[in-house]
Amino acid sequence: MAERLLTVAQAAERLGTSERFPRRLIAERRVTFVKVGRHVRIPEGALVAFIDANTVHPVRRRRSRYGRAA
Repeated sequence: MAERLLTVAQAAERLGTSERFPRRLIAERRVTFVKVGRHVRIPEGALVAFIDANTVHPVRRRRSRYGRAA
């Protein structure tokens, strides 16, 4: 089965942003997209990959050697 293609509005909703942000990602070629005639679609997998690549995980802070908080 073919991968689901999202509209810019659907991608924005999934990201929790306005439509301007996915359009900027497309213009800057930071996310994979498909042109269908004059319409632009973002593959769902490409959006998931973009989210995964830009996810920042928390860092555990170690206590200092002398017992004081770092």
